[in-house]
Amino acid sequence: FDRGSPDLSSDLRSFRSVSESAPADPSNSSDSESSSRGSVGRANPDRRRRLALAAAATIAENLGRKIVVLDMTRLTALFDYHVIATGTSGRQLRAIADEIERVLEKEHGEKRLSIAGLEDSRWIVQDFGTIIVHLFDDETRAFYSLENLWADASKVDLTGIVPAESIS
Repeated sequence: FDRGSPDLSSDLRSFRSVSESAPADPSNSSDSESSSRGSVGRANPDRRRRLALAAAATIAENLGRKIVVLDMTRLTALFDYHVIATGTSGRQLRAIADEIERVLEKEHGEKRLSIAGLEDSRWIVQDFGTIIVHLFDDETRAFYSLENLWADASKVDLTGIVPAESIS
């Protein structure tokens, strides 16, 4: 993503178009449902929420900061949750992204459809179908301010999932 881009929405549309062209692997689903966007179908909101919370918990376990999960279900049909967090270095952000992918695939049967930002590691975006994970450095998170962009989304309560000092 181009930090100087005047149009964040075009950056996100570009990322989504790459994600949507990713082949689905129906054999990956641990549920009986599958879709062209991955194994998390729209009919199982509890599973989608559990995936978002698992991503948030994984971020906290890997010392990510300012963790927030936004419930997007009332605002868009493209995805259900944004999981947003900040890391202290590109190395930490890459390690968190790797661990989220491992946990969601191995423990929840959910494959990542696409990823962007690994090269620069200032903003790493992982697409898991209905869950989008955003991992930022401090400066890039402040610049894009996704929480303000999606201010109408409700924040998911992370009490008991993530330590209080890690919550945004």
